[in-house]
Amino acid sequence: MDLDVFVSAHRAEWDRLDDLLHRRRLTGAEVDELVVLYQRAATHLSLIQSSAPDPQLTGWLSQRVARARSAVTGTRRASWRDVVRFLLEGFPAAVYRARYWWVPTAVLSTVVAALLGWWIGAHPEVQAAIAAPEELRELTRPGGQYETYYSSHPAASFAAQVWTNNARAAAMCLALGIFLGLPVLWILFLNMLNLGVGIGLMSSAGRLDVFLGLILPHGLLELTAVFVAAGTGLRLGWTVVDPGPRPRRTALAQEGRAALGMAIGLALVLFVSGVIEGFVTPSGLPTWARIGIGVVAELAFLAYVFVLGGRAARAGETGDVEAAERSATVPTAA
Repeated sequence: MDLDVFVSAHRAEWDRLDDLLHRRRLTGAEVDELVVLYQRAATHLSLIQSSAPDPQLTGWLSQRVARARSAVTGTRRASWRDVVRFLLEGFPAAVYRARYWWVPTAVLSTVVAALLGWWIGAHPEVQAAIAAPEELRELTRPGGQYETYYSSHPAASFAAQVWTNNARAAAMCLALGIFLGLPVLWILFLNMLNLGVGIGLMSSAGRLDVFLGLILPHGLLELTAVFVAAGTGLRLGWTVVDPGPRPRRTALAQEGRAALGMAIGLALVLFVSGVIEGFVTPSGLPTWARIGIGVVAELAFLAYVFVLGGRAARAGETGDVEAAERSATVPTAA
């Protein structure tokens, strides 16, 4: 596209749009004209961004399009309707759409953690490299650090601390996915290594059942949230490599907005797992009851994603903001 010719052909329309935006009162005909000029300018902006990006022209025209959008649609404020829509449609649909990324991530990560646990548990020399024998005994003995960890602080403050740490890890997976997903793989490996060390050391002490009884009540939901965040981060990184039929900038904007919303939703999920970890895991309930609570929480989340989220996704929900809040784009051929 010849940018100079394009600007010459449409500059009069942009100037007219600018003129209408500076008027305090508009007639009915001028309002209709403003809407038409706004739609045309939005299309022009999208064409310039995808075909002949010019920073100065793009910035100038973006300001006019943004002001025109505000004039046409009015100022929109968040409402409880937005919250309900996000919780019942946007968030579960976004998680559902990312299932082909986070489900394989969950399976492979679990296998890695299990293999690391077996390797550590079956090789005393590896255990010796982790800590001294007396330190390992203190970790794994009845009433040792692995068991007292969950009851070492008041339940409320412990739940808040766990929630903060896990939410930070999930947010990092989502935010750092843009770097081709490489930081996400490292964060995920560290989490699986930490889990594998616990499995290996407790199994070598013959107390793997105790460890699983402590980790499963909250760990099922907690790890699922981490896997969702990691899978979404990896998908965002792959979007950089292969945006598909969409322009790369548009694809990254759409997936990035969905990831941001997912960070909020996962914070709520991790809050639930933090409450379980703070109040249920160290409780005096029988092991089967504590694990049962964790299983119920996990199944509820999966039903939430695959039932509500699947229904919303099939209806066209993507987890992105509403159409009126998005930048205007032009159709792109596949």
